[in-house]
Amino acid sequence: MFLQRSAVAVARRAAVSPVVPVVRRSFAASVIRRDAKNVEPHASISQKVKTFEEIKTEEDLIGAGAAPGTVPTDLEQATGLERLEILGKMQGVDIFDMRPLDSSRKGTLDNPIVVKSAGDEQYAGCTGSPADSHIVIWLGMSRERPIERCPECGSVYKMEYIGPEDDGHGHHDHHGYEEPKTFADFVKPQYW
Repeated sequence: MFLQRSAVAVARRAAVSPVVPVVRRSFAASVIRRDAKNVEPHASISQKVKTFEEIKTEEDLIGAGAAPGTVPTDLEQATGLERLEILGKMQGVDIFDMRPLDSSRKGTLDNPIVVKSAGDEQYAGCTGSPADSHIVIWLGMSRERPIERCPECGSVYKMEYIGPEDDGHGHHDHHGYEEPKTFADFVKPQYW
C-alpha cells in the first residue's frame, strides 16, 4: 500500500511534456580569434628542423616550439630524449633498440643472452626458453653486477654497458649507499 501511494505521488510530480514538440537548441560555444590574420610566424620556428645526424649537443634537442595560435605537433613540443627518439624514428633509426631479447635459446655462463644498457642499471624479463615457458620474472642487472640468472629456468643474462664511461654527474657513489647483501654475495664467483 505504501509503495502504491509513493508511486502515485512520484507520477504526479513528474514533468509532463507538452503535446506540441519543442525544438531544443543545443548549447554550443565557439571562440573566434579575430586577429588570426595578424599572427606573425615565430622567428625560431622558421628554422629548419635538424636531422638525426645533425644532433651534436643537448641544445640541439630543444625544439623551436609551435607558432602562436597553433596546436603543436609531437615534434614541435618534444625535447630531450623524446625529441631524439622522434627524429630517429623519422629516419628509420631505433635509438632505444626496442627489439625483444633472444628467446630461442637458453643463456649460459659461457654464452649469456646480452642485454645492452646505456644506464647504470637494467631490468630484463625472462619468460623461459622456449618463449612463454613460465611467467615473466624480472631480473635486475647493474654495472657492478652485470650477470643475472633466472631462478625458474636457469637462463643467464649479461648486461653490456654501452653508455658513456663518465656521465659527469658523480652518481656512482650514490652518496654512501651500499646495496643490501643477498645470498648471491656469499656464493663463490665461479658458481655464478
